Amino acid sequence: MIKTASFAMLHFSVAFTIAYLFTGSILVGGLMALVEPACNTVVFYFHERAWQRHQHGATPAEPDEHEWAYAA
Repeated sequence: MIKTASFAMLHFSVAFTIAYLFTGSILVGGLMALVEPACNTVVFYFHERAWQRHQHGATPAEPDEHEWAYAA
């Protein structure tokens, strides 16, 4: 969750800066800095969960000699 929060702060800063540079408006920059990164942060969280699930479901390149110990 810390990774997601730090990503959000970085994204807020970038979104504000770009929107402000394009429009010259602090209001538009602020709105873009809140709306767009907030949506992307939520999407990023679910993307990370899906990616981890995908990687855990992948077949290991080498068999684990202790695999028998993980079976429940």
